[in-house]
Amino acid sequence: MRKNKRRNFREAAIRAFFFTCGILAVLVLLGIFATLLSTAIPAFREIRPSEFLLKTNWDPTSPEKAEYGILSMVVSTLMVTGGALLLAVPIGIGVAAYLSDVAHWRVREILKPVVEILAGIPSVVVGFLGIVLFGPAIAKVFHTGHGLNAANGSVLLAIMALPTIISISEDALSAVPAAYGEASLALGASRWQTLVRVKLPAGLSGIIAAGMLGMGRAIGETMTVLMATGNARSFPHGFLDSVRTMTSGIAIELGEVPYYTTHYYALFAIGLVLFVMTFLVNMAADVVLRKYQEKER
Repeated sequence: MRKNKRRNFREAAIRAFFFTCGILAVLVLLGIFATLLSTAIPAFREIRPSEFLLKTNWDPTSPEKAEYGILSMVVSTLMVTGGALLLAVPIGIGVAAYLSDVAHWRVREILKPVVEILAGIPSVVVGFLGIVLFGPAIAKVFHTGHGLNAANGSVLLAIMALPTIISISEDALSAVPAAYGEASLALGASRWQTLVRVKLPAGLSGIIAAGMLGMGRAIGETMTVLMATGNARSFPHGFLDSVRTMTSGIAIELGEVPYYTTHYYALFAIGLVLFVMTFLVNMAADVVLRKYQEKER
């Protein structure tokens, strides 16, 4: 009886602990949203939302007329993030497939810690590499005046997103039941066909989650893009143009802007837009995951 009571108490304590953690996560998220919303609303008393979202000029300190258009920053953010995902997702899935199905166990034991160490490199170090290594290389290859542009930022963000994508994708592929692969091989499929047509579709939900988390890692990065993309305010027309992302715009100006001014509130409005963009991406990924799970059933 005492053992049963202790076990029941432990189970109740564990359930209460995880429930509290879940509630705290929700409350923190709601608190962040409420703070951004309450601080951003005053900006729209002097700035029309259509002007804020659809105009490309951002010049809050102009002596003639302050301009608060963030379209160029939104496009720059999407360009850099999209370019990073185009590079990181195929490479990440390929490395994950190699680790889970091809690599010898000794090679796997060496490569996995290396990938995890890569995740611990500070973003300022990655940005420094973009300035001294990738930037000059891009300038030399594409014959541009400098390499501080969207392409440089995409490469660096891809490097930073790779550990997340590789680790989660590898876990998803390793979690696929061994019976799936054995049945495929028994039917005469090659190891490549088994990987591509059986294991990857079976682990697709985890791979989508890996890409989603990798995108979150890329879209919210500040220091790397601040150092390596040039921070030009002009509207970007290609990956070889200098860009200013939403995060770098906030980081550059928030420390120097006078408090409780239109400029100050507008920076929080940028943060609110970024929050909404991230929320929509996560919601879209969740919808895709649910539809895929329904098809599996």
